[in-house]
Amino acid sequence: MATIEKFSAPGLFDPATYSQGIRVNQAQTILFLSGQVAYTPDGGVAFRGDFKGQARGAYEAIKALVESQGGTMANVIKLTTYVTDMRYRVDLAPIREEFFGKKGPASTLVEIPSLAHPDWMIEIEAIAVI
Repeated sequence: MATIEKFSAPGLFDPATYSQGIRVNQAQTILFLSGQVAYTPDGGVAFRGDFKGQARGAYEAIKALVESQGGTMANVIKLTTYVTDMRYRVDLAPIREEFFGKKGPASTLVEIPSLAHPDWMIEIEAIAVI
């Protein structure tokens, strides 16, 4: 079974909401998850105009994918999050905490002009080890 340890380096700023680094020992399986968005059951855009709903939908998709392979959200070691407006950052942190707790995985947040559909506001890709 993999052991996952969050760490920072001495003298380096250690953010409260994400980890600067993740050390993985004895991993058996690595999951690389494509960017997840909030889909409707037929593949349409869920929660149009609702950033919080779309963020939860993307995290729920990540959770379902990781659990389908025998893991939990604790196995997620890296997130890359794309938002269409950096002002969503304030709303994102507490939703991420719902899924990962106070100190989440290593993370990158990027503002981009658009996603694959103009109504998507957030897309999240993940790496997990099991």
